Amino acid sequence: MTEQREWRIGELARATRVTVRALHHYDRLGLLTPSSRTAGGHRCYTGDDVRRLHTILALRGFGLSLRDIAAALAAGGEDPRDILRRQLAETEERIRQAHQVRARLRSLLERLDDPEPSQFVTLIEEMVTMSQPLTPEQIEQMQTARREWAATLSEEELAEMSRKRSEAMAAMSPEQIAEMQQTRARLMGH
Repeated sequence: MTEQREWRIGELARATRVTVRALHHYDRLGLLTPSSRTAGGHRCYTGDDVRRLHTILALRGFGLSLRDIAAALAAGGEDPRDILRRQLAETEERIRQAHQVRARLRSLLERLDDPEPSQFVTLIEEMVTMSQPLTPEQIEQMQTARREWAATLSEEELAEMSRKRSEAMAAMSPEQIAEMQQTRARLMGH
């Protein structure tokens, strides 16, 4: 009978370029439990453990979360193609969202290249609401600031601002308008 090679945690870390801390974390999560321990309590890994670690690293490389990896490893017989299909669908959704954010950022950047003073409040409002929901206090502060600022504008400036807003809305598709309204409602807590 041939004796199977064992690696201590430091050896495995160096061989796989995974930190000892990550290996400890994987052990705590039950992703990669060492097959044995030395009399002194040091973790020892077998070839099977190393293969499991490579599976974990491959799935991590595909962008799976540790929770998803644990589920995939627990399922054992799950077809890896199913895992990859799910990950591909999630990746495509993130790409779609990133394209939307990119389009909004480009639009903001274009308007900042030659902004009118009347556009600054609107731009700041849009930039703030792009990524996080506002608290009721923040919403009230923003509305108060907007009312105070609007009170300083002439009727002509207000009309021009309204015209430009209408032009911007007219240039958008119904889907873009609906998405903008949904995002605004979500961020404004409605």
